[in-house]
Amino acid sequence: MAAQTTAPDGSQAHAEPADPWGVDVLDLDAYLARIGRPAEPPSPEALTALHEAHVRTIPFENVDSLSGRSPALDLETIQAKLVTRHRGGYCYEHSLLFAAALERLGYGVTRLTARVQPHRNGPKSHMNLLVTVDGASYLADVGFGAGVLHPMPLADGTVVDQAGWTNRISHRDGVWTLEKRTADGWEPLHAFDETPQRPIDYEVFNHYVATHPKSPFAGGLIVMRLEPGVSRKLLGRKRVVERPDGSKDETLLDHDEIIGELRALDVVLTDDEAATLIEAMKATE
Repeated sequence: MAAQTTAPDGSQAHAEPADPWGVDVLDLDAYLARIGRPAEPPSPEALTALHEAHVRTIPFENVDSLSGRSPALDLETIQAKLVTRHRGGYCYEHSLLFAAALERLGYGVTRLTARVQPHRNGPKSHMNLLVTVDGASYLADVGFGAGVLHPMPLADGTVVDQAGWTNRISHRDGVWTLEKRTADGWEPLHAFDETPQRPIDYEVFNHYVATHPKSPFAGGLIVMRLEPGVSRKLLGRKRVVERPDGSKDETLLDHDEIIGELRALDVVLTDDEAATLIEAMKATE
């Protein structure tokens, strides 16, 4: 519970609660069991292993927002969905869960927000993390569309292989930019600074991302999985398999194949969730 403090004008104000992120709610043992990792002392190597295990285990998906349900961002609900059930989520759910686990393990964590596709005037709506361990800082980004497999040292010019795709961090005028190498050069993915965010900030971003008619997460199914050498996606009814060499396979699925494809991507829905999703997909086509 937040304590009351007296402001200079004599009015009563609420101080920040001792645990504003609800980190103590996390069942750390259950989370580590879900991703198949032991509890280890903080180190760059342990951070890398945790990051990869999280991305490879828990899917990126927007079933709830497409189905008309704004994802809840309290840690208890996120844990029930991403840890207890075979479900995934999008950036806020992934990063809030990962941040809580890291803090419980002894890492320093700053919750940030990034502007997606900054070169195209994209929105400042993505959640990522600045993680400190052994005196060094890293970008942890387990919720970026299953596109970042490993944390990236936060140093200008750092290049990291991400499951076969090459990413780079650049820094200019106080802004960090995550970029990917393409045939045409380096393409910005998102840009961010180191300003800490508050829980209410993500509630605002989440409302926009989950409900705004121009948000891609409210207008079509997006499911992504990343493993070394292969990226698997379900975009609407299109199954897409991409490889680092640029080769791609695309298959258009029928509506009655969608739920089985979701199970293949480790997204397991209840009968009610499945029916609502298919209805929403048909309505947006």
